[in-house]
Amino acid sequence: MAKLQAHSRNDLRRSVTRKLRVDGFVPAVLYGKKTESTAVSVPSIEFMKTLREAGRNGIIDLFVDGDGKKHQVMVHDLQNDILKGNTTHIDFFEVDMKSELDADVAVNLVGDAPGEAEGGVLSHMLYTISVRALPTEIPESIEVDISQLGIGDSISVSDLKSGKNFEFNNDDEETVVAVLAPTLEDEGTEEEASDEPELVENDEASDEGSDDSEQ
Repeated sequence: MAKLQAHSRNDLRRSVTRKLRVDGFVPAVLYGKKTESTAVSVPSIEFMKTLREAGRNGIIDLFVDGDGKKHQVMVHDLQNDILKGNTTHIDFFEVDMKSELDADVAVNLVGDAPGEAEGGVLSHMLYTISVRALPTEIPESIEVDISQLGIGDSISVSDLKSGKNFEFNNDDEETVVAVLAPTLEDEGTEEEASDEPELVENDEASDEGSDDSEQ
């Protein structure tokens, strides 16, 4: 199981928090149903390595300086700096390994939908699905095979249930992905081409002018 060392932080002033980030640490908070909220920090590089090892919904053994305990946690929330691309804050949630919990799991589409090649539009509607399971049974992602989807076909949450060690919290009727019929192009161009009253009038006026000159 992935392991990570955390440091207690008692000074919560913004200036101190900023310095932590400059020094290569990420401010974080550890909490849980039976765990008192505790401010900590973790080394940024080590955290990213640990997260890659454990996965977004994986369990991490978190050790806090002077605590003497092993906290089995999940990353409940991440805050990122979009411009700099780094993590600015982490919520570590201590889990009860014997109790089920809810988690959002990413949906990955697998394969190519034949309906797309026929001109249909692939619409990915659910990017995450909520599941309930024991902490060790929460999947890293849910793969949805779209290789049989033609135009007008869809896959709903109910189609994904197949006796796994977790259950979905979403409504069965929710659509995960669909191939929509192509949108008809605007036929207004043809109407505009046939409706040119000014040009017709100008032509007629020109013809009348020619007749007058002949007379």
